[in-house]
Amino acid sequence: MELLGLALPLGVGIAAVGSGLGLGRAVGSAMEAMGRQPEAIGQIQTAMIIGAAFIEALTIYALLSVFILGSKLG
Repeated sequence: MELLGLALPLGVGIAAVGSGLGLGRAVGSAMEAMGRQPEAIGQIQTAMIIGAAFIEALTIYALLSVFILGSKLG
C-alpha cells in the first residue's frame, strides 16, 4: 500500500507532462498548417480544439483515478 501512495502522484505527474507535450505539439502543428493554408483556418482550428479536448480529458481521467485510488489508501 505504501508503494501506491508513491505511484499515484508520480502517475499524475507523468500524465500532466505527457499532456503538456501533446498539446504543445498539436497546437504547434495546427499553427504551421494555418500558416500554410490560411483558407482552411476554420477547419484546422476546429480539429485542433477537439483534439486538445481529448488530450485534456485523458489528463482529467488520470487525476480522477488518483482521487479514487487515493481514497482507498486511508
